[in-house]
Amino acid sequence: MCGIVGIASNNNCTYALIEGLKKLAYRGYDSAGLATLVNKEIVKRVALGKIGNLEAIIKEKPIEGNIGIAHTRWATHGSPNELNAHPHATNKVAIVHNGIIENYKEIKNILSNKSLIKSETDSEVVAHLITDYLDQGHDYPEIVEKLLTELKGAFALAVLFTKTNKLLAIKRGSPLAVGYGEQNNFIGSDAIGLAPFTKKISYLEDDDWAIVDNKNIFIYHGKNKVDREISITSISRQSIEKGGYKHFMHKEIYEQPTVIGETLKSFIDPEKKIIKINSEILKTDIKKISLIACGTSAFACRIARFWFEEFANIGANVDIASEYRYRKLLKTEGEVVIFISQSGETRDTLASLEEAKKHGLKTISIVNVLDSSISRLSDENIFTLAGPEIGVASTKAFTTQLLTLLIISILLGKNKNFINDNFESKIITQLLDLPSLLNDILEKENELRDIASKIYNAKDVLYIGRGMGHGLALEGALKLKEISYIHAEGYAAGELKHGPIALIDESVPVIGIIPTNNLYEKTYSNLAEVKARGGKIICITDKEGKKNLEDLSDLIFSIKKCNDYLQPIVCALPVQLLAYHIACFKGTDVDQPRNLAKSVTVE
Repeated sequence: MCGIVGIASNNNCTYALIEGLKKLAYRGYDSAGLATLVNKEIVKRVALGKIGNLEAIIKEKPIEGNIGIAHTRWATHGSPNELNAHPHATNKVAIVHNGIIENYKEIKNILSNKSLIKSETDSEVVAHLITDYLDQGHDYPEIVEKLLTELKGAFALAVLFTKTNKLLAIKRGSPLAVGYGEQNNFIGSDAIGLAPFTKKISYLEDDDWAIVDNKNIFIYHGKNKVDREISITSISRQSIEKGGYKHFMHKEIYEQPTVIGETLKSFIDPEKKIIKINSEILKTDIKKISLIACGTSAFACRIARFWFEEFANIGANVDIASEYRYRKLLKTEGEVVIFISQSGETRDTLASLEEAKKHGLKTISIVNVLDSSISRLSDENIFTLAGPEIGVASTKAFTTQLLTLLIISILLGKNKNFINDNFESKIITQLLDLPSLLNDILEKENELRDIASKIYNAKDVLYIGRGMGHGLALEGALKLKEISYIHAEGYAAGELKHGPIALIDESVPVIGIIPTNNLYEKTYSNLAEVKARGGKIICITDKEGKKNLEDLSDLIFSIKKCNDYLQPIVCALPVQLLAYHIACFKGTDVDQPRNLAKSVTVE
């Protein structure tokens, strides 16, 4: 959510700020703006909608400055319009803000210049509060100390001052980093936003603040200067560009055989056929697993629950993070809590992790971003190797999360002596076939495009599955909702007759996740109930299952036959491609769907 870029340079930085905003667009936004200094006065430009609109305004009304801040806003307080767009400015400062100032109404009431506040946002009060502090003669350390005392909530701030060529960065809760260049230094929400400029990055910790100019970056915690590790990011320009694909989502779907292969290499010794995860917690006597995540990651957890029960004989609970943190947590002997987040910055998941830590629970994070807030707070980290994921709708992060959870469950089964060496070797051999199984689906993409062409006008779609297929049905429905704006729901197939079957008629496509496994016959019976009521059936199955479905199903897509526990990973690709092509036929904004943000850093 929201993207922050700041640049202190020797040269005009206006177009570089826009470049940084474009890289942060994947986070989701509804307006964009920037501010710079012209003759030591703040000049800003803002635009509603796409960053291209901001570019057009700057082309019409050019501004040049060597230092500036920029922002993509995802509306929380106040509707999406130019008045609410960032930066917010007074005659002394301009600010951009990510997060939520929970007590902004109380702050507004104590401001000496509150009558000058024009927007509906929680952010503008910060600019006026800092101006009050400047009027009172406070310097940077005093301003930061007072801000961190006054402001309640999670926030990342970048501040531009009229009288200096310095930027101020402040971090609490929401992610913020500084980047090191040559005669140029930077502030950014994440490594992707900083990728066009530098690979040398330091992530600020909570209540850190930094002074940034074109020559130096000084980081402080309280009044003390501190050193934060400088990381060399592996993110390149090429990895965050489309590379000839029409959409990032399409590119990222096609990257899955590669990233699955990379993730396998990081966890498996292919010669010895053993799993190699460096974890002390996973070696302990684990009696209970709690899986905590949001959105797509939570559906990965629903699927993984079956693996933990099957391979490790461990009960696994699944909670969505926004609910888990508000429950009464009852610590269980031998319990481990695993937190899953692509970005490692998901605010609800981070808050749930903080709550678990307060209760003394052992914590492991599965994240895709090194040095993220969740990874730094967890007792242990396991990294997926999906690489940068720009499309808002998660694809390769989902399948690498699934693979990681599957491998952890197998490792636990081995540690608890439920899996012997021979079985481990056999499973690993099958896992190594995954990239080939996924490539086979990509080679048949046109079949899924044809199916999409026949159902994209539907107003409602149901996805059904059983067991692990239920979790994938939920994910399929989410994908379709996210990018096509078609109302879709995922159901456990056996639940159809408990209410949802009332929705079935010839206008409602029903997509069945039905590869051959021990639940095939049961799911087949549920689909027969749909057929009897005139429903249009689309099945995702395998070649063996296809034979029995030809008289029942209107449209069929088949995968290669694979072991039951690999089916959710393999079937994920046709689910993703079907949603993608439906959205393309409808002409929606696939990579940046309305109202959505990639990294949800507010509650």
